[in-house]
Amino acid sequence: MKQTSEAAFETAIEASLLAGGYELVHSSAFDRKRAIFPDVALDFIRTTQPKIWGKLETLHGEETGERVLAALCKWLDTYGTLPTLRHGFKCFGKTLRIAFFRPAHGLNPELEARYRANRLGLTRQLRFSPKNEKSLDVVLSVGGIPVVTLELKNPLSGQTVANAIHQYRHDRDPREKIFEFTKRTLVHFAVDTEEVYMTTRLAGTSTHFLPFNRGNEGGAGNPPDPAGRDYKTTYLWEEVLSRDSLLELLARFLHLQVEEKISDEGRKVKKETMIFPRYHQLQAVRQMVAAARAEGVGHNYLIEHSAGSGKSNTIGWLAHRLSSLHNEQDERVFDSVVVITDRVVLDRQLQNTIYQFDHRQGVVQKIDEDSRQLAEALEAGVPIIITTLQKFPFVSGQLMKIAEERGEDGRGYLPTRRYAVIIDEAHSSQSGETATELKGVLGGAKLFKKAKELAEEEGGVELERLFRAMAKRGRQPNMSFFAFTATPKHKTMAIFGRNGEPSHRYTMRQAIEEGFIEDVLKHY
Repeated sequence: MKQTSEAAFETAIEASLLAGGYELVHSSAFDRKRAIFPDVALDFIRTTQPKIWGKLETLHGEETGERVLAALCKWLDTYGTLPTLRHGFKCFGKTLRIAFFRPAHGLNPELEARYRANRLGLTRQLRFSPKNEKSLDVVLSVGGIPVVTLELKNPLSGQTVANAIHQYRHDRDPREKIFEFTKRTLVHFAVDTEEVYMTTRLAGTSTHFLPFNRGNEGGAGNPPDPAGRDYKTTYLWEEVLSRDSLLELLARFLHLQVEEKISDEGRKVKKETMIFPRYHQLQAVRQMVAAARAEGVGHNYLIEHSAGSGKSNTIGWLAHRLSSLHNEQDERVFDSVVVITDRVVLDRQLQNTIYQFDHRQGVVQKIDEDSRQLAEALEAGVPIIITTLQKFPFVSGQLMKIAEERGEDGRGYLPTRRYAVIIDEAHSSQSGETATELKGVLGGAKLFKKAKELAEEEGGVELERLFRAMAKRGRQPNMSFFAFTATPKHKTMAIFGRNGEPSHRYTMRQAIEEGFIEDVLKHY
């Protein structure tokens, strides 16, 4: 029997999630062979898509439910949980949905009703195997598909998060249907009252767990609960796994990273990793998005993230979110997101990451040729542009050329649009003339007009020089800068920080204590 303190911990999590819109689903409702909750799935489809259900019923009569479940499971086994949740599954030529996510904007009553109809289930002590009676402490499901598992321990009963990790490694067979990589559950949390660890792939004794903690005074671990409760890990179920948050994670954060590697035998092998954001990544992206939505365009943000913070993914998530961000009035905040980087790996990763969220062609353009390609992308208003800073000094000339080729008056600047500029390694990118060129190019017609008026007022001042000086002068009302750096210099902090502080921080000390980078000093 479970110790009472552990059962109480489980009950606290259950109470919080049920109060927030989850429903309790009994373990007996689980089909162990198929590893889904069939009645929940069918009920959701019937009530939210009655027209399609009616058409299928006309064809299949009493067999409809069985046919739909067979199609759903085949789709899950072929394409996986994430694509099925995001895009639905095909059943006799009809597309059926198992979840409805919030669109970035334009939430009309019909979409709102569909979003509210999502069925998020919580099951305690889920007996998951057709072979035995082993049970998982807590399983969370969406539309009848299990997506999250939790193993809970309470140090008061003599067991900690380390025991939960051991349980996943030694007592959870990854060949069980519910644990099949990408096909059913997507993330597994080992939880006690002090700490949280997570993994997205069970692989027996070689299962790799990552810390999923808030950080405590610049180091690893968690601070005491702000409300003074006994559990330091309440953020997991109150913040991360709450109904709206989990749906957003499934829609806009989780992604399958595919890398091609060369094996020892010289063969090309694909390495697949399901990426679930670490706590600081999720918090940083959500904070920046909320600030940009509330403050609008024309502000600077400094994200101080140490080496080992997973910056490429954080930038990918942020770029994707900013490109579709709308304010409270349902107006688009930015016309284009420009990512400035010198890393080839980021180019590739960004494109692959964003394509998983957004299948439309032309959402991301990588500038890998010359400044003309950059000028054309900027002029066309491509949603996400990935480029290097070095290409900007030549953009004005290229814009003039493009205009002249069309027989237009070549001015060398863009119409005034609103830009989010994400800078990878801010201190190296913001130096001197090149940064001025970037501001000048993106400052557009408004900045040029201002410079022209000033030049006329001053009399005899060279317009081009004034335009550049104004661009240099710091903030532009049509640009927001999101600057990432591991080691902010004083100047970087002055330009992008708020009152000498970054907007978000993940320290080197925390990265070392969490094992993401090695402490070189300990070898001295």
